[in-house]
Amino acid sequence: MSGIVESAGTEEAPTGQNGTVRSALLDAALEVFTERGYADAGLTEIAARSGIPVGSLFQHYGGKRGLYLALWEEFREAQERRTAATLAAERGRGVDDPIALFVAGARAYLEGAWDNRRFGRLLVEDDGPTGFDALRRQWDRAWVRRNARLLEVDERRRAGRVRVRVLTTVIGGAARELGDCEDETEAQEIVDEVCGILIHLSVPPG
Repeated sequence: MSGIVESAGTEEAPTGQNGTVRSALLDAALEVFTERGYADAGLTEIAARSGIPVGSLFQHYGGKRGLYLALWEEFREAQERRTAATLAAERGRGVDDPIALFVAGARAYLEGAWDNRRFGRLLVEDDGPTGFDALRRQWDRAWVRRNARLLEVDERRRAGRVRVRVLTTVIGGAARELGDCEDETEAQEIVDEVCGILIHLSVPPG
C-alpha cells in the first residue's frame, strides 16, 4: 500500500548521528504522547526523556506537530512495506486470486498493527495535531482505492465501491481493537477471526 502523508522531516533519510538523534526524539515522543495524550504532552519532557536539547528537537521536527506526523509517517511506511512484501511473496508462490491476496495483505496489516500497538493506541484516542484528521482521511481514501484495485472491483459501480469501503473499515476497526489485546494469543485470535470475516465479505453477491 502506498500512502499520502504530509512530510514531517527532511527529504533524505537520516543517517549516522542525525539518525540517532531523530530516533531518540521519536521514541521519547511516543512515550510521552501515549502517557499524556498529544494535547497535554510537553516538549520539555520529550527532550528530557530523549536526552536531546529542546533546540535540536525544533531543528529536526519543528515542534510537537512535526514529531507526531513523523511517528505517523514511520508507522504508515512500516505497514506499507510489510503489506507489499507479503503480497510480493504470495505472488511469488503463484497466488493470483484477488481475494486470497487481499486477505493476505489484510493479515499482514493487522499483524503490523499489533506489533506497533503503542502508536495504534495513540491513534484510537483521536488526540492529534490540528489538520491530522484531514490527512488521515486522505490516506484512508487512497487505501480504499488500492484495495479496490487489489480486489479487481469496478470502482465505477457504487455497489463495488461500498463493498470495498466496508471491507477496509473492518480492517481499520480490527486494527484499533488490537491495541487493547492482553497478549499475542488474543491478538492472533482476532486476526484469524477478522480474516475469516473478510473472506466471507469479499465474495461478490450472486
